[in-house]
Amino acid sequence: MPRYRRILLKLSGEALGEGGQGLSWERLSSLGGELAEARKRGTELALVVGGGNILRGASAKALDRVRADYMGMLATFINALALEEVLKQAGVPARVLSALSVEGVGEPFHRERALEYLARGEILILACGTGNPLFTTDTAAVLRALELRAEVLFKGTKVDGVYEEDPVKNPAARKYDYLSYEEVLEKGLGVMDLTAITLAREHHLPVLVFNMLKSGNIVRAVSGETVGTLIGG
Repeated sequence: MPRYRRILLKLSGEALGEGGQGLSWERLSSLGGELAEARKRGTELALVVGGGNILRGASAKALDRVRADYMGMLATFINALALEEVLKQAGVPARVLSALSVEGVGEPFHRERALEYLARGEILILACGTGNPLFTTDTAAVLRALELRAEVLFKGTKVDGVYEEDPVKNPAARKYDYLSYEEVLEKGLGVMDLTAITLAREHHLPVLVFNMLKSGNIVRAVSGETVGTLIGG
């Protein structure tokens, strides 16, 4: 039996591509296999995917912020379609639900329908963030987790948790196993943006930050094994 019956998994767009860019079908296939295994163990899954592998914030600085945000939302839609295809090829029922209307390609997000799809065992891939500019995909992930009554938000990244300093710059940096919301805010750890972590704190939504690129980590986390850093009250 899984520890968590329903989770929302936030995926970094950069983690879907080689060198942080584009789409790596090898990575997508590996991810699809892990999601299929987690589903087989009885966990209901909804995903929110970023778009940084297609549109990186640094390269969009010359653009109007609102326009850049809409471009970023469309980048998440491309990633969502890729994930849906990989899952369907593996025989896993999956469905893209979009916060923006993309007629003929993706279904609009409606909470009640989404809950029905989850109960039927479909993996949901939630695209285009909140559908509004000036909000990050981290904030979208917290919002959707609350709407869909997820027990926990999994934030999949390229590192194995939250560190006191950047472990790339300081290999001796200490990793936290557990942090309170207040510690994340006080230490300015940058795990999620201020809006996202504040919303999670307000609604007591646990957040697990872990390395999604390490084989088996998603299934381990779903099963309740100790991976990454847990953020809670």
